[in-house]
Amino acid sequence: MSTFHANPLFTRRQIYKLLWPLIIEQLLTVFVGMVDVLMVAAVGETAVSGVSLVDAINNLIIQVLFAITAGGTIVCARFYGADDLNNAGRTAAQTLLSAICMTTAVTLVFLIGGNTLLGLIFGAVESSVMSNAATYMFITSLSFPFLAAYQTGAAMFRAQGRTKVSMLVSLLMNTVNIIGNAICIFGLKMGVAGVAIPTLIARALAAAIILGLLQNSEGRIASLSWFKPSGEILRSIMSIGIPNGIESGLFQFGKLMLQSLVSTLGTASIAAYAVASNLVTYLYLPGNALGAGMLTIVGQCLGAGKREQARDYAKMLIAVNYGLLAVICTIMILCRGFFVSCYMLSPEAAELAKGLVLIHSIAMIIWPLGFLFPHYFRATGRAAFTMGIAIFSMWTFRIGLAYVFIKVLRMNVLGAWYAMFVDWIFRTVVYVTAFRRDGKKLQREQ
Repeated sequence: MSTFHANPLFTRRQIYKLLWPLIIEQLLTVFVGMVDVLMVAAVGETAVSGVSLVDAINNLIIQVLFAITAGGTIVCARFYGADDLNNAGRTAAQTLLSAICMTTAVTLVFLIGGNTLLGLIFGAVESSVMSNAATYMFITSLSFPFLAAYQTGAAMFRAQGRTKVSMLVSLLMNTVNIIGNAICIFGLKMGVAGVAIPTLIARALAAAIILGLLQNSEGRIASLSWFKPSGEILRSIMSIGIPNGIESGLFQFGKLMLQSLVSTLGTASIAAYAVASNLVTYLYLPGNALGAGMLTIVGQCLGAGKREQARDYAKMLIAVNYGLLAVICTIMILCRGFFVSCYMLSPEAAELAKGLVLIHSIAMIIWPLGFLFPHYFRATGRAAFTMGIAIFSMWTFRIGLAYVFIKVLRMNVLGAWYAMFVDWIFRTVVYVTAFRRDGKKLQREQ
């Protein structure tokens, strides 16, 4: 990167040090999700289905939470870029306050009305699937405030560029989770509860550790008064976090609707969809990590007044994503039969899952441009723009076409993903056009 610009804000070595822990952290998260499903598979196919249904709801909450903390990451990164440590610490306090308040409210709703919510969304599923889902939802909802604290601490370290810290805490959290799963499922024979309880314990432990580490870093919260709501800082965070949260929330809600639609196709389709969705998360892994890194890099570039470098780093990160995808997708296509066989599905569900994995791996050539550029636009303060595009594309293409393909054209579960690919194509066209337009505008200003 030394020849990338005369005075680069980030060298190649610095970018490498920033990104590799993010990739490992994403890998750990996805790996634990896969291990959870594999362990629950030992309990039975209805357990796999029950966990997958609740995870669709939990992911909605997690993505909204991540969207809010991403707002904090961007604001903090700008302050770090401008070398303003006090305001970075105040931003950490305000982000933590917002995240915990939101997740506590959600936890209360899930504890009080979780069964009703499951019945409204997935009322057509088998009673055994619903029973497993209810148990899993009750326990995992208790972990949301702890997850909020962990995510906030991790976001602040990412804003500093110290991604290795959040990676190590994530490693500890996921190790505790996996060991707990093994003990509770195979040793104590706790079934679905054996997956949920270790998750709760691991998130509580991670929250305590990362907040303790934050208090010994440059971004520490120096005074309890910093938790007093600050209109100026909250507006900065929420101007990014709210549109980003709405976008992520509706995106996950749309996926939840697709899950509900798939649930009408029978237990085999539900299980195949759950397993394939679990496997293809590895394809998103590098993009998610690079996107998180882009928030820090672009945010610090803007804080330092280096707009052109922000654009060039964004393009470089997308190119890196394509290189990593070429390897990962090839492995997934060639080994999909083996990967699916690990889940002990019925023959019908296994064949469906293999088909889903194959078509998804091929279609990933579209994904990076449609889902990495939005991180750039959010970091530059255009979260409302990405929100509008995402909402329109999700409900017009991913949801609308899925219902047409499955309900009208009578396609199988593959119809849900064909609709998703149309959604990806639309996003790609819009974001690439907008990015080029912004580049021309910057050239005119210079």
